[in-house]
Formats: sequence, C-alpha cells, structure tokens
Amino acid sequence: MAELDDIADKIRSSFDEKYLAREKGLALSRTVIRDSANAIRAVHRGEFAQAEELLRRASKARGEIDDALREHQDVYNAGFVQDAQKEYAEASITLAIIAGRDIPNPEDLVVQYAPYLNGMGEAIGELRRHVLDVLRTGRVHRCEEILRIMDDLYALLVTMDYPDAMTGGLRRTTDVARGILEKTRGDLTVAIGQRQLEDTVRQFEERLSAQVPRRQPRKTT
Repeated sequence: MAELDDIADKIRSSFDEKYLAREKGLALSRTVIRDSANAIRAVHRGEFAQAEELLRRASKARGEIDDALREHQDVYNAGFVQDAQKEYAEASITLAIIAGRDIPNPEDLVVQYAPYLNGMGEAIGELRRHVLDVLRTGRVHRCEEILRIMDDLYALLVTMDYPDAMTGGLRRTTDVARGILEKTRGDLTVAIGQRQLEDTVRQFEERLSAQVPRRQPRKTT
C-alpha cells in the first residue's frame, strides 16, 4: 500500500535525523566531559591558564550540543547532555574558587539549573582535595578559608528541597557533600591541633634551653 510506504518513509526520515543528531550530541558530550576532567587536573597542578583553555574548548562543544539538538528536545533531555553540563559546571566552579575568583552562575556557563547544582556539589569533593594538598604545605589559614567556602556551598545546596525528578538527584549529591565536608573539617581540626601541640612543645623546649646555664669551659694549667 502506497500510503503505508509514505508513512514509513516519513517516520524513518525523522528517526534518521534524530539518530544523527543524537550521535553528534553524544560525541560532543564526551568532549565536554573529557576537557572538564582535564581542566580539574590542571587546576590542582596550579596550571590555571591550561585549565581556562580546556574550559573554553568544553564551552565551545557545549554550545555545539545545543545547536545539534535544538530540534530534538527529547534527546537533549535524555540525560547525557545534563551529565556533560554537570562536569563543565564542576570544573568551572572548582577553578573559580581555587583561583580566588567569583563563582560563575548558571547563566554565565549556559547550563541548566539542576546540572549546575550537582556540579557545585561535586566541586566540594575537589575542594577537599585542594585542602589536603595545601595542608601539607602548612598554610592552615588557606585551608580554613576553603572550608568556609565549602560550608557556604553546602548551605546553598541543602536549601534546594525539591523532588529528585526536578533536581537530577541533588539530594544524594548533597548527602555525599555533607560527608565530605565533615570529614574535611575533622582532618583540618586534627591537623591544627597537632600543629598547636608541636608549637607548644617547641616553645617549651626553647624556654627550657634559655634557662639552663651554659657550662663554663674547664681551665687548663
């Protein structure tokens, strides 16, 4: 029947177009995720310029995803695009905080709210890594500053009390972030206490040494 052939051809053409768009979107999403992950590694090495270049590439790919899937919103909202946006948001937020810059907002990054919030939650884990790296250098004040920022991020996340279908599973991300935050607080508290103890012992030894009279050399005849 000719009319059935026409129907089949129309449907097949639509599916072919959607499939090609989906494959392009998937490839671009992998690019965003890879460049974002490499940007985070560069941030931890202190290579901010390299991280910025990687994030520029990730942003370009993110924009190409939007173009490729503009006419296929069902594919766009299937999940893999949001995963890429989350990784991009995580890397961008991590770079901003560690480099001492303003935290970018979702509109700056051109990402949806749910991926942005989940990326913020995962950035808390990267900040813990930064705290531990800095702690080894003895810069306790810097560690305390980052911990305060982690607290602020968590305080924001915990107020987003909406169904997981709206937030992309933010509740679980927030629960994980709380555990990371408390563990980091405990590690930092122990480290500060140990440092204070070492300082007290050193000061005591210095005072004791200053009070002990020096032995006079024996005179020879």
